Amino acid sequence: MALDLQDIPRVKTITKEEFIKHYFKPQKPVVIEQCITDWPAYNKWSLDYMKQVAGDKIVPLYDDRPVDYKDGFNEAHAKMKMSEYVDLLKSEPTKYRIFLWNVLKEVPQLQKDFKFPDFGLKLMKGLPMLFFGGTNSHTFMHYDIDLANIFHFHFEGKKQCILFDQKQNKYLYKIPYSLINREDIDMSSPDLNKWPALKKAKGYITELNHGEVLYMPEGYWHYMKYLTPGFSMSLRAIARNPKNLGKAVYNIFIMRYFDNAMRRLKGQKWIDWKNEQAITKTNKILK
Repeated sequence: MALDLQDIPRVKTITKEEFIKHYFKPQKPVVIEQCITDWPAYNKWSLDYMKQVAGDKIVPLYDDRPVDYKDGFNEAHAKMKMSEYVDLLKSEPTKYRIFLWNVLKEVPQLQKDFKFPDFGLKLMKGLPMLFFGGTNSHTFMHYDIDLANIFHFHFEGKKQCILFDQKQNKYLYKIPYSLINREDIDMSSPDLNKWPALKKAKGYITELNHGEVLYMPEGYWHYMKYLTPGFSMSLRAIARNPKNLGKAVYNIFIMRYFDNAMRRLKGQKWIDWKNEQAITKTNKILK
């Protein structure tokens, strides 16, 4: 038995009015297949191009090791030159990923290759972030700290995306004081005997190809698996729903600092307690 996932709807192109009416207002995801064909990036952006323009940049790399209490918030597991990283991606499967790499700050010339599309939402201009990964590398199931509306533009290769809305939290073995679920769950093919609550969760799935954009509504959980080496760029618009905005403020100004303080105070015991709580709380709901 697999997860209960429906295909994310797809459109070739969309007007601002259609997007707001059919996807933003009801907070439903969509893939827009031909939204950026007029961007220079559509034809230019590839791993080889990134190697060419950013080859000498030292990039932070992350793998799928579980969170350790000694790790700082978003602390990198390794670093290497972008040119070496692209060579690694192309030569063999690797768990190393780049995430939240601010492209404007690092390689300003890339800014000329894209524009901020008008979806009827005010996009944050200073935060275009790039994400890279090798074959079968993945991000843990998580949602973003600011619960933003996210537009995820994919380049080169294929990427599998699994999404859940915030209403599914109770079935996902969510870690308290955190934005992730249990890291030992393989969300691409979970053991539903071991994690029975996942049978009740209703989500979405799609495969992104070069040049396609995925809209992820506010606070949507997302799990991303690179089926081939590739990279994506995210643009975001602030959460509009007051409840989500409130959660975002709490996450950024209270939860994050509380969690870091408890890590310093209790060390690995805090991480272990949170992992146990994820199971205890979810099992209560099942009963």
